[in-house]
Amino acid sequence: MAKLVLDLHEIYNRSDKLDRELNRIIQEAVTKRIALVEIIPGKGSGQLKKHVLRFLNQGHIRPLYHRIEKDDRNFGRIFVHFRH
Repeated sequence: MAKLVLDLHEIYNRSDKLDRELNRIIQEAVTKRIALVEIIPGKGSGQLKKHVLRFLNQGHIRPLYHRIEKDDRNFGRIFVHFRH
């Protein structure tokens, strides 16, 4: 199974680039029909993870994917599952 990975450690403090990269990875998964996207906001204070979850729950993004899975073994990972 193919998957895409987006590590947000290097751009965590630049919200403009952050949203642009999140948008890019979701669109790439849809275009290439990738079943899974792994987003790594890291553990930290949890603010970046909250930002990612708010982004994924936006009205124009939500219909693009099937479900979100928060990794129960690693707080710093989010899986976005697609059904194509």
